[in-house]
Amino acid sequence: MKRILIIEDEMAILRGLKDNLEYERYEVLTAADGEQGYCLIQEKKPDLIILDLMLPKMSGFEVCRKLREEGLTVPILMLTARGEETDRVLGLNLGADDYVTKPFSVPELLARIRALFRRVEHAKSGNLPQELRLGEVFVDFKRFEARKAGKVLDMSRKEFGVLRLLASRAGEVVTRDELLDEVWGYDQFPTTRTVDNHIALLRSKIEDDPSHPRHLITFRGVGYKLIIGA
Repeated sequence: MKRILIIEDEMAILRGLKDNLEYERYEVLTAADGEQGYCLIQEKKPDLIILDLMLPKMSGFEVCRKLREEGLTVPILMLTARGEETDRVLGLNLGADDYVTKPFSVPELLARIRALFRRVEHAKSGNLPQELRLGEVFVDFKRFEARKAGKVLDMSRKEFGVLRLLASRAGEVVTRDELLDEVWGYDQFPTTRTVDNHIALLRSKIEDDPSHPRHLITFRGVGYKLIIGA
């Protein structure tokens, strides 16, 4: 049975989430502030964390940052207020895996939880590479670390995910839909510009000349190919 920790200070939301997740046969732990949630993570080792960002005692941002700095890779699903795009961006950059905007529908939240668990199982299957070398670029996917000529590259977890999937199928064209499904975990997504934007960011970091890429190649209308030996 999968164990999920909910860290949320709005009691109505906390109770509603707990009831719905238990109905779906998850084991559910709850915490009403960031400090309590952080302690429960250390003690109970949940399989997934639902994390509100605006929490007393320790914010969700701080909880997420501390967990990723400690090397904990458990999936984190953020709960954010409507319209707070800057909060979502910051949370994702700190290492959260996905977000749901309040007010949210329970079916959507459950779908995203299942998608995150699918991604974890896929990563454990052994089909994904642990490391990647592209000239002066070295990527350690297990530790979420990347360097170019010895200099640390600032990459988000989604950028690591995109690059890792492309590396697992090096030399093949991977479609945008496949990237969205495998990296974001969605069967459907409103726009493929999400993938294009992440590819552009990756090129700016790993390519010597992003305007004339040697490794991350676009196949217009289809997807992308990673060429390792270029």
